[in-house]
Amino acid sequence: MAVLVTGAAGFIGAATSAALLARGDEVFGIDSVNDYYDPQLKWDRIKRLQSAYPNSFRFERVDFSDNDALHEATRAIDLEWIVHLGAQPGVRYSLENPAAYVRSNLVGHANMLEFARALRPAHMVYASSSSVYGNNKTIPFSVDDRVDHPVSLYAATKKADELLSESYASLYRIPQTGLRFFTVYGPWGRPDMMMWIFTKALFEGKPLPLFNGGAMRRDFTFVDDVVRGILLCLDTPPADDGRTKAGGSVAPHAIYNIGNHRSEALIRVVELLERETGRKAVLDPQPMQPGDIPETFADISAITSERGFQASTSIDEGVPRFVAWYRDYHGL
Repeated sequence: MAVLVTGAAGFIGAATSAALLARGDEVFGIDSVNDYYDPQLKWDRIKRLQSAYPNSFRFERVDFSDNDALHEATRAIDLEWIVHLGAQPGVRYSLENPAAYVRSNLVGHANMLEFARALRPAHMVYASSSSVYGNNKTIPFSVDDRVDHPVSLYAATKKADELLSESYASLYRIPQTGLRFFTVYGPWGRPDMMMWIFTKALFEGKPLPLFNGGAMRRDFTFVDDVVRGILLCLDTPPADDGRTKAGGSVAPHAIYNIGNHRSEALIRVVELLERETGRKAVLDPQPMQPGDIPETFADISAITSERGFQASTSIDEGVPRFVAWYRDYHGL
């Protein structure tokens, strides 16, 4: 029996696949390998998994928003669990190409739910996002907070995914767990995210764009901590017992935050990057961007008490590990 991992060529998907394989699971990974960012990075992640686990990792290039292709690719695979991490990410890109979010995050998520309805997996874990909290005024963000006022299309699609999953858990009793990730970073990360953008700019001597004049705070979560949380949840499906779960469902559907439970000033991360790169930053203060929010901060009490999750990597440890990987990957 294997675990189906969607978005297996992506940042979190590849790291999760590696952790599943390391503990002895078989993984069938799928990914469309689109050009939202350099596909070579995605193929490098896949090649790394194939090299390390040639007998237990299988990969197919599949777009799960194509229902026929999804079913054809998985037809002969004996699957028991689903880790659905594939999505079109990014708040700012959703302003430029909304159709990509509708196709991947809405149609694609609905396809995965229909796939799960036919497969009847032991558990389906799927990716949501801290973006669903919008301009929430309550700090830290709790899974009990209202999240029906998204400030970006990306956030709206992720909230819609949670609602779709709730309906399938209620109608078809499919055990599901949705995970709201908070600013994930680390080795093999994404080039469209702040940690990579700032590191690249420092090495190239270019200005660092500081939105909202740099008055931003984020709950930076190291990828190893995120993966540990995913596996803890995957191994413990929510019970179909009629009790209220985290997030408010009485169906077998739980929603958790996965964060570091620390809200860090953006300028503090800039200082760490300066130290690790040995370069002085040229700061470029800019206005707040549409769809962005000034602060994120995860209340992880639900996932800590119910699944035993606790983040253990501070930015003081995580940022140097990212920069070391970035140097090695780019031969700097």
